[in-house]
Amino acid sequence: MLLAIRNLLKRTKNVSRSTYFWNAFNASASAAQSAVILMVMTRSNGVKDAGIFSIAYAVASLMLFVGQFGLRRYQASDIKEQFSFEDYCGMRVISCSAMLIGSLLYCIFCLLFKGYTAVKFLIVFLVCVQKSVQAFADVLHGRMQQAGRLDVAAKASASRIVICTGSYMIALWLTHRLVLSTIIWVIVTVLIHFLASVNVARDFCSLRPRFDKKALKQLFLIGIPLFLSYFLSMYVGNAPKYAIDAYMSDQVQAYYNFIFMPAFAIQLLANFIFNPILTSYARIWTERRFKKFRKVILRQILVVAGVTLVGLAIAATIGIPILSFLFGVDLSCYRRELCIVMLGGGMLAYVTFFTTVITIIRHQNLLLVGYAAIAAAAFFLSRPFVLHYGMLGAASMYAVLMGLLAIFFLIVMIICIRKDQRKILKEAQE
Repeated sequence: MLLAIRNLLKRTKNVSRSTYFWNAFNASASAAQSAVILMVMTRSNGVKDAGIFSIAYAVASLMLFVGQFGLRRYQASDIKEQFSFEDYCGMRVISCSAMLIGSLLYCIFCLLFKGYTAVKFLIVFLVCVQKSVQAFADVLHGRMQQAGRLDVAAKASASRIVICTGSYMIALWLTHRLVLSTIIWVIVTVLIHFLASVNVARDFCSLRPRFDKKALKQLFLIGIPLFLSYFLSMYVGNAPKYAIDAYMSDQVQAYYNFIFMPAFAIQLLANFIFNPILTSYARIWTERRFKKFRKVILRQILVVAGVTLVGLAIAATIGIPILSFLFGVDLSCYRRELCIVMLGGGMLAYVTFFTTVITIIRHQNLLLVGYAAIAAAAFFLSRPFVLHYGMLGAASMYAVLMGLLAIFFLIVMIICIRKDQRKILKEAQE
């Protein structure tokens, strides 16, 4: 059976076409996961449980960056294999362990000082455990992408998302018990992880992690600015949710997440464009084809603009009726908020792309500067925005923060590309 699964995941007639299709499907499934769960949960368990799951998913998504430690894009673009997969795997074992410990400590803090109930404590921690499986699978998928088979990684990831999300929804619908259903979700996730990702990874790499002190130190120094940048990025994006969790009800949290889903989908769907080209961008840059590099960057900027404009048009016209129907609640008073967060979603897509390019050209240390500044602004602004303006304040804060990040990283990217190009051309002349 294991061999049959491996052969099925690797089978393709055209690797390039398969990569784009499955990466798009995987990105779409990932974008839809929490939304689909919330649709079922709102109807089966009510808006309150949907609000609890929403903040649990937000916290787990933040902790996911601890597990990934910002190294996926670096690993995928490491075409000269500066580090072995065993080194990346060893680092991931450590970071995933830190993720689980950090998640538990956070949940205990919320139980003691933020008024979390036992049920909310369990749900937040269990969703973090589920995300830790994704964090470890990511290093296996990174190796497949590095080897030119992102399609295999996307198939494994998509199969996990679809099967596990389906099992969670069925459990919710049959039992109406949030804790039991979430435990079932975690168990199925672990099972599919071994049957798909771990199973097929055996054909691409050794599954034994290596804990070489020198390599781990180097990866830590490389990863720490990336990790802090992505961690702070997720914090900035979720700052309105944390403010709502602190100062408003679980029901309001659910409503915010209902209108936030389409904006988040813009960023995730844009990723299906970025991920297949990551290795090719790294190769273009390494080969010093600067004109080509600028051209492909401009093309992706225009693609994101197009996706964002389409999203805004849908939000302004049929967005609210569709969301109200999907989630089974009346959202007619949140049309303005939906348009604002959709604009913020487009800005987040730009942030993701610009930071990817900055990582490829190996100036990732500069990412931390922008994220730290905007995270500080989010920390101080979230409370007054949400307390004084409610949902409108949360939506506006999200769009403003994402816009500032996009502008900052666009400027950094342009300066770094021009500086490196001049330096390389000067060295070539000498």
